[in-house]
Amino acid sequence: MLEQLLKEIRAGGTLETGKLAARMDVSPQMIDAMLEHLQRAGLIEPYINCGDGCQGCGLREACQTQRDATIRLWQSKPED
Repeated sequence: MLEQLLKEIRAGGTLETGKLAARMDVSPQMIDAMLEHLQRAGLIEPYINCGDGCQGCGLREACQTQRDATIRLWQSKPED
């Protein structure tokens, strides 16, 4: 199941926890736990907010929300 989640992340796009949970037929809490596990394993990392320099970034809206601490953004680490 972790491999499936990692594949979803690597495929890109916006991946909302609730939608991932529905697609994978698990609870959003399970997705959160798997994301934490993948981070501890060094396979994903939190998205680093690029501040005011992201005016053209596709994640701009999500970053605004992240400042309110309502969502967390993750990115896949490069494969070796």
